[in-house]
Amino acid sequence: MNGVINVFKNRGMSSFDVVRIIKKASKEKKVGHTGTLDPEATGVLPVCLGKATKIIDYIMTAEKSYYVKFKLGVKTTTYDLEGEVVEEKDSSKLRNEEILDVINSFKGEYLQVPPMYSALKKDGIRLYNLARQGIEVEREGRNINIYDIKNIYISNPYISMDVTCSKGTYIRSLCYDIGEKLGVGATMTELKRTKTSIFTEEESVNIDEIEENNVGEFIITLEEALKSYPKININKGYTKLFINGVKVGDKRSLDLKPKIGQLYRVYDEEKVFIGLGKQDEFGFKIEKLLI
Repeated sequence: MNGVINVFKNRGMSSFDVVRIIKKASKEKKVGHTGTLDPEATGVLPVCLGKATKIIDYIMTAEKSYYVKFKLGVKTTTYDLEGEVVEEKDSSKLRNEEILDVINSFKGEYLQVPPMYSALKKDGIRLYNLARQGIEVEREGRNINIYDIKNIYISNPYISMDVTCSKGTYIRSLCYDIGEKLGVGATMTELKRTKTSIFTEEESVNIDEIEENNVGEFIITLEEALKSYPKININKGYTKLFINGVKVGDKRSLDLKPKIGQLYRVYDEEKVFIGLGKQDEFGFKIEKLLI
């Protein structure tokens, strides 16, 4: 089986649990998810099977959308309800306008420090393993981008909102950072991923519905999974060069002039999808062969 299943993960299960269920149902050895969701989080978790495991990174780098709810005035070790409460403050004196201004100030790029309870590594050791030992280490901030925050609903101390963001964003950390800027702290109470790349909650299939006798019905082709990338065709006589990994500078090799740095879905002379390619100043080359 080669393709992607747009899975909706339920609360109380790990992302690895989802992969294990898909592996068992599909009897496919190569299976991988496209970005970890914490056990208490729910939502969209595209799972790649067979040859589609080659495109995991391309799905992971796409923007993501979340519904999140958090509580002001509480700080925990994990930035969510799984952790121990380390500080509590009264948030009742904060005006809604003040809260709204601070939330909106996080739109755009900012340097986000990931939480200690995360799967990132420090000297080869997962941060959450260090955190469980009571060890806190300095974490480098990472440039992330909050593309949009909308549908903000404030019922102090609780706030809910929809967030669209770049790869690598920790929504728990966003909630924590909003609380810090307001001076009262905050902890995430609910998280649902509503979109990853082209994969939406509305078009997802709940993991509980997937079984051995129906798993094939939910598979999306590689071509469909990558439809957000523009299409480019190889002209007659050049296909073999591209398939063999040659960077081709001849303008006659493609049916249109590619933009430098843009990733394209590449089709051969027979209009068969063969992979993903990119143009640089010297020519066009297949970056990921998918045949």
